[in-house]
Amino acid sequence: MGAGHSHKLYRHGHSPVHALPPHCKLAAVLCFVLVVVSTPREAVWAFALHAALLGGVAAASRVPPGFLLRRLVIEVPFVAFAFLMPFVVPGEQTHLLGVPVSVPGLWDAWNVLAKGTLGVAASVLLAATTELRALLLGLQRLKLPPLLVQIASFMIRYGDVITDEMRRMSVARRSRGFEAKGVRHWGVLAKSAGALFIRSYERGERVHLAMVSRGYTGTMPVLDEVTASPAQWASAAALPLTALVVCLLGWTL
Repeated sequence: MGAGHSHKLYRHGHSPVHALPPHCKLAAVLCFVLVVVSTPREAVWAFALHAALLGGVAAASRVPPGFLLRRLVIEVPFVAFAFLMPFVVPGEQTHLLGVPVSVPGLWDAWNVLAKGTLGVAASVLLAATTELRALLLGLQRLKLPPLLVQIASFMIRYGDVITDEMRRMSVARRSRGFEAKGVRHWGVLAKSAGALFIRSYERGERVHLAMVSRGYTGTMPVLDEVTASPAQWASAAALPLTALVVCLLGWTL
C-alpha cells in the first residue's frame, strides 16, 4: 500500500478506539449505519439513544465535540434538501411558525436529517480514529475485491499530486492575467480541465509502466497482516449490537 498518508479527518491518539483493528471498526460502522437506517422514523427517542452511543464512542476515542461538529458540515447539502421536503411533499397540511407545511414532508425531513447526521457522524469518527493506510488494509482484510482496494490506494496516493497540478495551472492562468468572472470564461476553464485530464492520464500510464517494469502483475503485495482477537471483535460489536436493541425496541414500543 505504500507509506502511510495522513489526512485532515484523522486525529492522532492512543485511545482504545484507535487501537482497534481497522476491519473491526469498518464492520462495526457499517452495521451501525444499517441499524440506524432500519430504525422507524417515528421513534424519535431511539435516534437520541443512537446519538448517545456515538457520543460515548467519541468520548472513548477522545475526539473533541468541536472536531466532530466541524466535520459534520459536509452534510449541509442534505440538510438543505431535508428543509425543502415539508414544502414539496403532498399530504396532510399543518402550520409551523405560521407557515403551512406537509405533515408527511416533516416526517421525511426528520428521517433524512436524523439518519444522515448519524451516518455521517459515525463515518467521521471512523476516519478520525483510523489512518487511511489502515483503512485500506482493513478493506483488504474484509475481502473487498483487490482491484477496488488498489483503485482506492492510488486515489489516496496521487490525489495530492493531481491537486498540486491544478494549483500550478491556476497560478499559470493568474500570472497571465486571467481571472474567471463570468460565463464567457468557462471555455478557458473547460480547456484547463481537459488539459488536466490528459496530463493525469499520461502520468497514470507512466506510473503503470514503471510498476510493470518492477514486476507488477495486477496485485499488490500485502505488507502488513492485520488480525483481531475475539475481545477486539466483541468491543467493536458493542456499538452495532446496542443500536440493534434500540432499533428493535423502536419497532415494538
